[in-house]
Amino acid sequence: MVNRKELDPEGSPEAAYGARLRRLREDRGWGQEDLAGIMEYSSQHISAVETARKPPTLRFSRCADRAFGIAETADTFERQYREIKHGSLLEGFPQFVGHEGRAAEIRLYEVGVIPGLLQTPEYATIMADSEVERGAITREQAHERVTLVAERQAALVRTPPPLVIVVLDESCIRRPIGEPTVMDAQLARLTEFAKLPNTMLQVAPFDMGARRPFNLPITVLTMPDRSLMSYAESAQRGHLERDNRFVLPMVTAYHQLQAQAPSQAQSVAVINELRKGTL
Repeated sequence: MVNRKELDPEGSPEAAYGARLRRLREDRGWGQEDLAGIMEYSSQHISAVETARKPPTLRFSRCADRAFGIAETADTFERQYREIKHGSLLEGFPQFVGHEGRAAEIRLYEVGVIPGLLQTPEYATIMADSEVERGAITREQAHERVTLVAERQAALVRTPPPLVIVVLDESCIRRPIGEPTVMDAQLARLTEFAKLPNTMLQVAPFDMGARRPFNLPITVLTMPDRSLMSYAESAQRGHLERDNRFVLPMVTAYHQLQAQAPSQAQSVAVINELRKGTL
């Protein structure tokens, strides 16, 4: 204990992560060697993360969650890691991304922009750069956002793949982003997405009017254990909801949205006509 370094959880997000790792370890009566054996890391590595000399990684965080038995809780080390890595994102979004990457089914509805899971790199870059130009984020934060889009998409390429159901408000495909070539490539990406065996794509037209049950973007996740959660955003923060009293009505409304929207074949036809400039 002579060489024990006192930690300041307020010093940085990494310091808060390290202090929590030490606290949970000591609460269980484990030494660094004990935790290292469970996580299959060296004790030196454990010490370096605890004292914020080495930043945590996604793999390390997931190992820690399993070691402490908190992998399926709301307050995981993975969530904390994602908040460190993507600190410029809305509160709650990094936590949501962690669940999204493990979901068995993803249902999303978007308004105004193509959702990140379907964005081309060029589209994502223009969206991020526009926020830099407005002074909302830094150039480094813009790079983080574009990188996160790629990471989220890569997380879906797994065996078995998740079922991904997407309903886009018509505004998503009509709002021009970047040069015409960028938008054309993005629309082509949507048609390619619709061809995949584990996906479904529909476009909710403007004339649905009041029959559209949502006014804001929402996502509903079904996890491997069949538990449900939903995610929605305001201008200031994101909210991840796990209570079925609130999630189940959103699932019902989503099914109603799908029933009212044109079929995938009709929706893809609309996208192709828009690409040709005949719509």
